[in-house]
Amino acid sequence: MKAMARPIINHRGPEFHEFYKHLIERIRYAFQTRSDVFALTSSGTGGLECAISNAISPGDKVIVPINGVFSQRLKEKVEIIGGAPIEVPVGWGKAATAEQVASAAEGQELKAIAVVYNETSTGTTTRALKEIGKIAREHDALFIVDAISILGGDELPVDDWGIDLCVTGSQKCLACPPGLALISVSKRAWNVIEGARSRAYYFDLSKMREYQKRLETPFTPAIPLFFALDEALTMVQEEGIENSIKRHRRCAKAFYDAIGKLGLELLADERWRSNTVIAVKNPPGIEDAKLRELMRERYGVVIAGGMGKLKGTMFRIGSMGIVSKQEVSATINALEGALKELGYKS
Repeated sequence: MKAMARPIINHRGPEFHEFYKHLIERIRYAFQTRSDVFALTSSGTGGLECAISNAISPGDKVIVPINGVFSQRLKEKVEIIGGAPIEVPVGWGKAATAEQVASAAEGQELKAIAVVYNETSTGTTTRALKEIGKIAREHDALFIVDAISILGGDELPVDDWGIDLCVTGSQKCLACPPGLALISVSKRAWNVIEGARSRAYYFDLSKMREYQKRLETPFTPAIPLFFALDEALTMVQEEGIENSIKRHRRCAKAFYDAIGKLGLELLADERWRSNTVIAVKNPPGIEDAKLRELMRERYGVVIAGGMGKLKGTMFRIGSMGIVSKQEVSATINALEGALKELGYKS
């Protein structure tokens, strides 16, 4: 927040050039990549639209596992651009396996496999991401990953896992204010982008690459948010990306252990439980809207409700960003207190 209070600088001037040069390297560190990276003035959804609109042409076949609201939206982005999504249906609370994706890919002439790494609506993480990346390469298809709510909070070595287009959002595990999307672009992705029949305007990656050669962005960036991102990524580097991942893992385990002791049922199967979004089913007789209202007004702790077909049946706790023992303890104490006030007995 203090970084955002810096005076605005000219985004076509030498001061920005020097600043942006270092920011790009910090983004590469977070993505664990040597590929091109870009900071977009948009939400994470804009970042995904950028990836899809640059790489997918009308008629292109794209495998998309569906296990929640955001993977459904990813499929819709492919459809809107004219692509032909091949849906892999997965139960909500579960994640796609490599075997399911391999079966869907068999005999198909694919352009890409697009996966939501962390399905925020259900608190599930696709643990077979590395193996799915291998399947994409076997089929000479691009590997597109929505990592909006997980990059920096769980293992994601972009280069090592063969991810061609990876997108994250500033406000999740990187603990920066909302309003920026970050995207990495591999050499394989550039080969496709340069020959794609579909092209964005605001989200034109080729144009971004040309401007980035002179350390600029094609259009006016949100300078204060860039300052905030630079500070947030500096903090990530100071902690170390592996230490950040371990911290998220520890906090998630603490949440899961405490929720189990309260006798609450988790939505996600243990094999796919997220380290950044804790999804919990409503206990019998408890309305999540009343629970969330009480936690917010009485205890000053804000959690989220369910989305899509799960609305009204569960609640979600964000365990990401600057999360630590303090936030975990405060949240569990608020949850336990609110449940007792509503008559819940574990």
